[in-house]
Amino acid sequence: MDTTSVTFSFFLVFSGAAVLASVALYTRQPLLIAYIGLGALLGPYGFGLITDIELLRDFAHIGIIFLLFLLGLDMRPRALLATLRQSTLVTLLSSVCFAAAGAAVALAMGFSRIEALITGLAMMFSSTIIGIKLLPTTVLHHRHTGELVVGVLLMQDMLAILVLVLLTGSREGGFDARAAIVSLLSLPALIALVALLVRVVMVPLLKRFDRFQEYVFLLAIGWCLGLAELASWLGLSPEIGAFVAGVSVASNPISLYIAYSLKPLRDFFLVLFFVSLGAGFDLRILPGIWMGACGLAALMLVLKPLVFRALLGRLSETPALAWDVGLRLGQNSEFSLLIVYMAAAYGLIGKEASHLVQATAIITFLLSSYVVVLRLPNPIAISDRLRRD
Repeated sequence: MDTTSVTFSFFLVFSGAAVLASVALYTRQPLLIAYIGLGALLGPYGFGLITDIELLRDFAHIGIIFLLFLLGLDMRPRALLATLRQSTLVTLLSSVCFAAAGAAVALAMGFSRIEALITGLAMMFSSTIIGIKLLPTTVLHHRHTGELVVGVLLMQDMLAILVLVLLTGSREGGFDARAAIVSLLSLPALIALVALLVRVVMVPLLKRFDRFQEYVFLLAIGWCLGLAELASWLGLSPEIGAFVAGVSVASNPISLYIAYSLKPLRDFFLVLFFVSLGAGFDLRILPGIWMGACGLAALMLVLKPLVFRALLGRLSETPALAWDVGLRLGQNSEFSLLIVYMAAAYGLIGKEASHLVQATAIITFLLSSYVVVLRLPNPIAISDRLRRD
């Protein structure tokens, strides 16, 4: 992005996003598709209105940091443990199946073992945004379906954090076992340090000044970004630090206000993230990967519901409920995009492998959303019979 025209570039991004988001809502499309599509149109491989996307990506990275921070704020230890007990085995076994299938497809397409491994890892996760947004509030809070969906998504998020830690310990086109171990050991050190800082700094400040909402807002941002930088200094990714920062204050009642006040800021930067993702998508590579992306997307769209149906059925869940959960979790995840983005930045995978995962994710976002909107109860269903707020 041209640094002399930041205002014009932001005009293109947010005015364009508003227009395409309106079209997406009218046509019952996921907003993520609108943002990614806008980036592809505006980027250097589209109309070329934004030619340098590095500054845009720097801004967008903040959105991912806030996303992980807010995710941590939702993970109160006691409630988290109760939810995860129901979904741990299902999540672990299904993740192995999806990773193996994704890696096998990548190997069949001629990618290297490391590229195939990362492709497989990226296939393990389902979209938290789509899964939660298309889940009715009544189902989420009062029915077992919602508990299972949220439990699986939370467990997948924890696995994604682990994958990000391992990627942080990998550099220059190969997995460095020593660096990965150092990164894993740095995580407990970070957690211990954060626990101390929460007790002696964060909690006393919140108790003394929690009536000043502006101060709490600033303190939350400083806490999030400060621990992101601390994690980076320890050899971890900033996203890990932000996640730990969120979990560290999740049990404090003020966390509800923090989560509420930071969501608009998070959404602002996340729009930039998805637009930058689309802008960085090299359309010239698409002819070489589109068949593989379509095949991999089709495999995931079929395999994920079947695997969840089989595993949940063995846990005495009813067939109807097992299919419901499987269809809601039948797409790839935002974490899939973040994993390949980091892997490409570290030189672990090439452009074609990265774009294969990105294209697969976009296809599964779109088609899975159609399946849920047309077949299952959801807030934006076309049919009055299926529409549930």
